[in-house]
Amino acid sequence: MYAAFRSIGAYIPTKILTNADLEVMVDTTDEWITKRTGIKERRIAAKDETTSDMGMKAAEIAIQRSGLKKSQIDMLICATISPDYFCMPSTATIIATKLGLEKVTAFDVSAACTGFVYALSIAKAFIESGMKKNVLIIGAEKLSAITDYTDRGTCILFGDGAGAAVISATEDKKQAIIDIHTGSDGSFADLLMTPNGGSGSAHDELDREKASCFMKMKGNETFKVAVRTLTNDVVSILKENNIQSSEIKHFVPHQANYRIIKAVGDALALQDEQVVLTVEKYGNTSGASIPMAINDIYESGRLQEGDLMLLDAFGGGLTWGSALVPFAGIAHH
Repeated sequence: MYAAFRSIGAYIPTKILTNADLEVMVDTTDEWITKRTGIKERRIAAKDETTSDMGMKAAEIAIQRSGLKKSQIDMLICATISPDYFCMPSTATIIATKLGLEKVTAFDVSAACTGFVYALSIAKAFIESGMKKNVLIIGAEKLSAITDYTDRGTCILFGDGAGAAVISATEDKKQAIIDIHTGSDGSFADLLMTPNGGSGSAHDELDREKASCFMKMKGNETFKVAVRTLTNDVVSILKENNIQSSEIKHFVPHQANYRIIKAVGDALALQDEQVVLTVEKYGNTSGASIPMAINDIYESGRLQEGDLMLLDAFGGGLTWGSALVPFAGIAHH
């Protein structure tokens, strides 16, 4: 049994936060943000819109495009760092109920911006072991809820949204997910974190520092480690699978920063048309960014059945991952 990437869906909130809007909020300029990050605007969820709401909407589309009935989905994984509730219940269980999936295995994955790749690797393992047949994986984030809008170093980067994919069992090796690499290094934990709110921080500190559940980032250091780690990882996954970078139809990186994407793309000698870019219009949506980007090329007609995608991501933890994934499309019986 192999695992096939069957379908993609996404949900994009309607409210747009532009660089011009941010100029009014913090000491920054459109020129500075664009030059440093490549971001022009990002989407912000409505006040009463939760991570599970967005994840459910993306999932509905992915299930519909997969050609499967909802009752055929036997596992749901949600990658998020902005869950509806801290600790429990998991956002995955809430999405499952909102979708009307009964008694299905459902849990969250916490791997920050690498969450979708981690979820993909888990789906692949469950399918190849024969334990599950159709796994719904979702990356959903309401990062506006954990962003400090007085911190000009981070608030310019993050946005909201959700993406979902259906991964299904197949006997067709041509459709199989080829390989997935995932890794982590906790010694860099302080580069990107939400410092408080867990068992590592006392309650009295929480009272004193209201903003302590917001994301904090050491931008320059994170940038350097990201470029080095991602470049090594994508080079090695191609080499191990004997695939040339020219065979990659779509390089779909996590959309954190245009300069990181450019550096990794250049290291692989990729052409501009191979590189998928959505960072300009969505900003960094963490676990949602890769599926939102795949959905973009799908809806614009660029992603065709059989196309080989190279996914890569890097996030807080630190975590990273890459995947070689043919787009299988709907199963033909």
